[in-house]
Amino acid sequence: MKKSLLSVALGLAAFGAFNAKANLDQHVENVEQQVIEWRRDFHQNPELGNRETRTAGIVAKHLKSLGMQVQTNIAYTGVVGILKGAKPGPTVMLRADMDALPVTEKTDVPFKSTKTTNYRGVDVGVMHACGHDTHVAMLMGAAQVLADMKSELHGNIMFVFQPAEEGAPIGEEGGAELMLKEGIFTKYKPDVAFGLHITSSLHTGKIGYRSGPAMASSDRFEITVNGRQAHGSAPWTGVDPIAAAAQIVTGVNHIVSRQVNITKEPAIVSFGKIAGGVRNNIIPEKVEMVGTIRNFDMNNRAQIFEKIKTTATHIAKSSGATADVHIHEGYPVTVNNPALTAQMLPTLAKAAGKSNVVEMDKITGAEDFSFYALEIPSVFVFLGGTPNSQDLKTVPSNHSPYFYADESSFKVGTKALSQLAVDYLESKK
Repeated sequence: MKKSLLSVALGLAAFGAFNAKANLDQHVENVEQQVIEWRRDFHQNPELGNRETRTAGIVAKHLKSLGMQVQTNIAYTGVVGILKGAKPGPTVMLRADMDALPVTEKTDVPFKSTKTTNYRGVDVGVMHACGHDTHVAMLMGAAQVLADMKSELHGNIMFVFQPAEEGAPIGEEGGAELMLKEGIFTKYKPDVAFGLHITSSLHTGKIGYRSGPAMASSDRFEITVNGRQAHGSAPWTGVDPIAAAAQIVTGVNHIVSRQVNITKEPAIVSFGKIAGGVRNNIIPEKVEMVGTIRNFDMNNRAQIFEKIKTTATHIAKSSGATADVHIHEGYPVTVNNPALTAQMLPTLAKAAGKSNVVEMDKITGAEDFSFYALEIPSVFVFLGGTPNSQDLKTVPSNHSPYFYADESSFKVGTKALSQLAVDYLESKK
């Protein structure tokens, strides 16, 4: 299926429309070293979500130098640049996320981050452990490439540099959802959106794609089981929330395995923390539990929410306890528009080579690019960043303090972003 889908796409009669702009390769070559330098600078100077002031300033200055209309301070630090082509046509959105993570870097690269901060009361390092520094640098490179080709473009390109993809600080909104709330789609009206994420799960030069649901939704649940404190030697004199909580864990774990149609799409419910009690012989008054829900179907998502509430409250009641359930909706399912994905497969092959474009399995991680994809047809792909000499099974993953992105991959990423914009505009002439 992987081979046939790509082969069919490459054989489409419309493929000829994608052969324009033969000089794009040279533009990408010209900007490659600058992309590497930008990335090293961003890597050495990481900033957490909603605090990407320095990064955003460098981005905005670059876009303005290219003659773009630039809007700043969107969703705290977000930047949007509009490149107007010489000829009329649709608007293509390209997006990069800018935020780093509260991770202490342990790589030995000469441009490693030594920055520290206080995060939720704990002194931690700050690191681009997910590769967002590479995303910013590659999109800045693509902006340079496409600005140089402005006279040939049939339409406009919207460059979105987004804060807080990893989540906003406590008490703040952020990311794609806030950028949309602040009106970037209403103002600029993009027709399609493309995004790219570097990954340690693919070797350098590879591009991974998936049509339809590609990345999971991510939601957090909190369950507080309220009992009545008693001496451990006489549990019948109180209500034991620990015993009720144990049954709730079992019951909730049965939701996916017994109550959700997982032949439609997979789902996961996991408990990450259970806390209650302070002493061996005291039955506590309450137990607090938190966990995550991952899913690939929005209807199943709503069903799981309801069943967690029903299961927890009914089990607690059967024990004489009560349960307060709160579900915090996070990122929706990231869905790649099937028609747009099929249309752009030849472009990905052009950027990386046909043999280097691979269909990926679903990813249970989440991405707030999903909010854009709910609004307009979108495609989100993955760029291999692990040197070919390394084993993918043992290489440090994204979010690891040892995460490393191979600089030779940036050329492919810059070309992919540029080519997606050019080819889509060409197809709509």
